[in-house]
Amino acid sequence: MFHLAVRMAAHRITALLAVACAVLGGATLITATGVLAESGVRSHLPPGRLAGADVVVAADQEFHPSGDLPIALPERATVPAKLTGRLAGLPGVTAAVGAVDFPAALVDAHGRAVPAGDDPGTAGHGWSSTTLLAAPHIEGRAPAGSGEIAVDTATAAAAGIEAGDRVEVVANGHPAKPYRVSAVVGTPGAGVFFADATAVRLSGRAGDGPRAGTVDLIGLKTAPGAADRVTEAVREQMAGTGLKVVTGGDRGNAVSPGVGAARSLLVLLSGSLAGIVLLITGFVTAGALGVAVAGQRRDLALMRAVGATPRQIRRLAAAQSSVVAGVALVPGVALGYLLAGRFHDVLAQRGVLPSELPLTLSLLPALATLVLTAVSVQLSARAAAWRTSRMPATEAVAESRSEPRTPSRARTRIGLLLFVAAGTMSVVPLFSRTVIGASATSLAGILGAIGLALAGPALIKALGNAAARRTRTGVSAPTWLAMANLRAYAQRNAGIVSPLAMAVVFVLTYTFAQTTVMAATSHDTDTGTLAQYRLTAPALGGLPDGTLTAVRNTPGVRAAAPVTTTTTVWQYEQFGDRDTESASAMVLTPDARDVLDLGVQDGGLDGLSGDTVAVSSGAARMRGAGIGSRVHLVLGDGTRVVARVVAVYSRGLGFGPIALSRDLVTGHTTTDLDQSVLVRTDGTAGAGQRVAALAAAHPGLTLATTRATNGGSDTPPEVWINLAVIVVLLGYLLLSIANKLIAATAQRRTELAALRLGGTTPRQIRAMMRREAAVIAAAALVGGLLLSALPLALLGQGFLDRPWPAGPVWLLPAAALTVMVTAFLTIELPTRRALRMPPSEVIRAQ
Repeated sequence: MFHLAVRMAAHRITALLAVACAVLGGATLITATGVLAESGVRSHLPPGRLAGADVVVAADQEFHPSGDLPIALPERATVPAKLTGRLAGLPGVTAAVGAVDFPAALVDAHGRAVPAGDDPGTAGHGWSSTTLLAAPHIEGRAPAGSGEIAVDTATAAAAGIEAGDRVEVVANGHPAKPYRVSAVVGTPGAGVFFADATAVRLSGRAGDGPRAGTVDLIGLKTAPGAADRVTEAVREQMAGTGLKVVTGGDRGNAVSPGVGAARSLLVLLSGSLAGIVLLITGFVTAGALGVAVAGQRRDLALMRAVGATPRQIRRLAAAQSSVVAGVALVPGVALGYLLAGRFHDVLAQRGVLPSELPLTLSLLPALATLVLTAVSVQLSARAAAWRTSRMPATEAVAESRSEPRTPSRARTRIGLLLFVAAGTMSVVPLFSRTVIGASATSLAGILGAIGLALAGPALIKALGNAAARRTRTGVSAPTWLAMANLRAYAQRNAGIVSPLAMAVVFVLTYTFAQTTVMAATSHDTDTGTLAQYRLTAPALGGLPDGTLTAVRNTPGVRAAAPVTTTTTVWQYEQFGDRDTESASAMVLTPDARDVLDLGVQDGGLDGLSGDTVAVSSGAARMRGAGIGSRVHLVLGDGTRVVARVVAVYSRGLGFGPIALSRDLVTGHTTTDLDQSVLVRTDGTAGAGQRVAALAAAHPGLTLATTRATNGGSDTPPEVWINLAVIVVLLGYLLLSIANKLIAATAQRRTELAALRLGGTTPRQIRAMMRREAAVIAAAALVGGLLLSALPLALLGQGFLDRPWPAGPVWLLPAAALTVMVTAFLTIELPTRRALRMPPSEVIRAQ
């Protein structure tokens, strides 16, 4: 069977080349998605400043919902400081350090803020934390008292200082204070080190504050050969406390929870890509195999005539398809690993992922691709050969040169049902003005395209019959032949029209869904932001104390309010089941009503104090969270709280599904410093200049207009992700479509030769094929536009209150031109090649 399959494949290189290209592209996409998914689960950040610790005890920075994947918690959860002494007494422990981290930055001699360490928000440490560095080279001595610091080499070089110099430091929002540099630590990115007592005071761990008596994590150094024994002992000590004991590569995830949470983004990203990638690759592969097997119907029918069983026919079709797929799989998998690396680089460049987060490369994605591709090829090949294998031998031979006159009714009905399902799914944006609601638009378009592939033969045949009735008299021979072919070979033409229409649907729905969501989000934020300016301090890790008061005291300022973002996990009941969703949340004070208009429909932002929240109308409707309701939340550090809803607002797309009161999250973020202050002035130029002068007078403060920030000038990172996905998938679709068209046209050599023997000239045949290409391109464009029209119209109505989406107008003519060029070139070129051979030789070769 295998030998026969190889010989059959050798005689159908052109058709099977399309299968090889489909498998190669599909294997590339599936492997790349698998690499991203595995990296999200198994990759680790470098241990960084914990490289010298053998064992690390830290809080669990993940929330574990029942029956679902863990949700990353980016805010630092603390550890009781008293555990440090207890763990220090374990046998084999040579040093135990309770590390505290807090924002810190330097101010150079020119009055410019110099970010310290890898992350200004956690750049400040106690001197004892140098024990956890991997063999640090220290020039100088430990800081003595509250007036000395040590800095890492990179920060010292950026500030232009060395041991013995004096420099100002802004620590945890405190006003800039001069310190003497007692040492330079030879570990770039380590940050600023204070005397331990000073670090405890600056970080708010002293007194009776919310973080008193805690540390961020505990690092242990062990005696040579005692690491495993100490690890087991520490795990016994920590059993039942909810704290994690990590070693080896897991230490990197404990360095910075905010950065480590990016791993979960890879899981979510690959999960969202997996569905569309598998759907498109399966569709393309099945289509290519359908063309390849259709070209071998005569051979398969003759085998039936000489005694081959239906099962043997299907096995033969599957075997030769597997041979071709096996050849294409190896380079496809290799390209998948390369594509995953490039995609990782794009995400890192756009700030979506930390550049130091590596990809995890193993054989698991390759094995998964092998299994998925093998199953897809086997099922598609057997399905393509099913009809021929089940027919009586004489009937199979008779039909090997023609198509069934009547398209399959079951196939047509399934296609029509998919049209109905696509229309139903298109309604989702009217009821869910969210990103998830918008994604239903793309899925509705793809479902409609698959429905067209199934119901296409019946529709094309009906179209051909209608065209034939109008072109019976008074038309040229090429036109008459083109219309006759359209009607007689409806299944073949539907197999060409469907992937072209899918490309149109995919590009239009996927692109316009993104641009419409962006436009709606920008509209929400633009109309809902009353403030003209946003004041931030990224180089300082947060706004210094007194910034808000200084802004409010500036002449011309009408209102100013702090706005911070965090992450919250919302647990709620839906359809009788416990559901969990993680989302970004704003942290507001009652003063936010003077700088933000969230479109409050019920209640008011002036009630945002204590354990209270405001929710969007969409979230309130879906989760039953009206005014006065109690909602169960998990804050960004894992703390469970119950909050009361005091406001419901309409602009949830621009401002998120939930806003938390500042009182609720105090002590539950990595740093309690405000991230930004929104400033509303009287609108005069003088007021703006005075606010700008205030920012310039304080090192590290950055002033920007809210219109520049929220108006869409800075493209969100997720848009670049979606753009990259569209480009890659569109390239795969077009390449597969081109190969399929070339293969389908090349298989018509006998048909074209018969026309030439009957007196048709090569010029007339080329004209006929061009008219067929024009009909195919027109049908694909019309079908694609019709399938896209309803989902996009309802998307625009739901998000923009108008029955059309937002996006680039040039996309429509670009899609039309692409379809036309693809159809004409991939039909014209193989037609010219087929006409070069004498018709008698073509007939004899068959």
